[in-house]
Amino acid sequence: MSNERPVYMGPRLRRLRRDLGLTQANMASDLDISPSYVALLERNQRPLTADMLLRLARTYKIDMADLASGDANEQSARLAAVLRDPMFTDIDVPALEASDIVTGFPGLTEAFLRLHTAYREEHLALADRGAEARSGGADASDPVAEARRFLAARRNNFPALDDAAERLADIVREAGGIAAHLKSHHKLRVRRLPPEVMGGAMRRFDRHRDEVLLDDTLDTASQTFQLALQLAYLELRPESEAALGDGAFTTESGRRLTQKALASYAAAAVLMPYSAFARAVEARHYDVEKLARQFGTSFEQTAHRLTTLQKPGDERVPFFFIRIDPAGNVSKRLDGAGFPFARHGGACPLWTVHQAFRRPREIITQWLELPDGQRFFSIARSVTAGGGAYGSVRVDRAIALGCAAEHAGKLIYTSDHPGTGANAATPIGVTCHLCHRPRCVARSAPPIGRQVLPDDFRGASAPFGFSDI
Repeated sequence: MSNERPVYMGPRLRRLRRDLGLTQANMASDLDISPSYVALLERNQRPLTADMLLRLARTYKIDMADLASGDANEQSARLAAVLRDPMFTDIDVPALEASDIVTGFPGLTEAFLRLHTAYREEHLALADRGAEARSGGADASDPVAEARRFLAARRNNFPALDDAAERLADIVREAGGIAAHLKSHHKLRVRRLPPEVMGGAMRRFDRHRDEVLLDDTLDTASQTFQLALQLAYLELRPESEAALGDGAFTTESGRRLTQKALASYAAAAVLMPYSAFARAVEARHYDVEKLARQFGTSFEQTAHRLTTLQKPGDERVPFFFIRIDPAGNVSKRLDGAGFPFARHGGACPLWTVHQAFRRPREIITQWLELPDGQRFFSIARSVTAGGGAYGSVRVDRAIALGCAAEHAGKLIYTSDHPGTGANAATPIGVTCHLCHRPRCVARSAPPIGRQVLPDDFRGASAPFGFSDI
C-alpha cells in the first residue's frame, strides 16, 4: 500500500488563478477539465493529481516546485503562531488538529488569521487612543502611529514579500548585480551625480532618459540600498500592494508611510534574502557588524532586518528596534519582542541608547529590567546619515536593538557577561509618567496617579517625592 498522502492545495490554486486574471471557466478551458472540477480543487474537495500538476506547469509556464511547495505548511505555521497568543492559553489545540483545520477548511483558516491580524491592529489603536486621552492629545488619526500599528500587528514580517524578494535576489545575482539587472531587464542605466545636480534627492528615476540617478556622495551601502529600493518599486509592487491592502487606514498619509515602509522592507529582503540571512545569523551568533560585512549593508540596515525574521515555521530571535536623535525624538520604532515602548514621550534616560552619542560607533551592551520584573538585553550604537563631502550636513542618530532575556544567550554580545541577575540589570521604566520607581534620580516627571509630597522638612535625592498611594 502506498504511504503517500493526497495533495490538497486549493488556496494556492485559487491564488494562482486570480494572479493570472482567470475565471474558473477560463482555467477549466485551458486545462481541458470542467469548471465544477476546478471549483472542487479550489475548495480542497479533490486532491491535485500529478497529471494535473504537470498540466498546470506546462499551460502557465510555472515551476512545479513553486506550485507544489507547502502552502498548507505555511498556513499551519501561521495558525500555530497565532494560537500562541496569550488570549488562547487556556485552549489546547494539538498540532495535528490545527493541521487538519488548515487542510480541511482553508477558507475558514484564512478568515481566522485575517480576523486575528485585525484584532491586533485595533488593540494597538485602542492603546494609542488611550495614551492620547491621558496625555490630552486630540488627534486620533496620526499617520505615523497608523504605519507603526500596521507593522506591529504583523510583527514586521511579510512572508509573501520575502518569498518574492528571494526569487528576485537569485535573478539579480545571476545577472551580476542590481545595476546589471536594471540594464538588462529594464533598459535602465545607473548614473551618479553631484548633490547640487540631484537637487536634494538621494535617488531619482528618470523615465524619459531611462536612467536611475544617485547622489554620488552616498556611501556604498546606501547606494546599493537605493538601487534595491528602485528595483522593489519596479518589480515587487504587486506583493507590496497586496500586503498594504490588508490594512485599514484613516489617512492617506498613513497609507503612504506604510507603503514606503513596505518598499524598504522589500529592498532589504532583496539584499538580505530571508533563507540566506536566517542561516547567517545563526552561524554568526547575531553579530550585526559581521552580518553587515557579509551582505554589504550598513549597520542600521542589518539591525533593522533582524527585526523581520519571524516567518511562521522559520522564526529566529525576536528583536525590538528603536532609533532616536540627540534630542530624544523617536524616528523609528519596531517591536517583535514584546518590549513596552512608550507610545508618547521619550524613552527612559537610563537606557544606554541615549549614551551612544558620547561613544561614537561603539557597541554598548546592557541588561534591562522593567518595573514588572521583565528583563531584556539590548545593544546600542550611534549611526550617521548624510555627509559624504566637506560641508555636507551630517545627521547623528542612535539605534538600539534588543530581545527578551531568555533569547539573549544566542547573541555574541552576551558571551562575556551572561548573567541577568539584579546586579547586572539596569532598572528602567517605559516612560516617567508610567514608571513608579520612587528613588530614580533620572526622573523628569512624577508618575500618573501619585501625589507629589512637599519637601518642607525632607529633600529627597530624586527630583520628585510622591506618596505610596
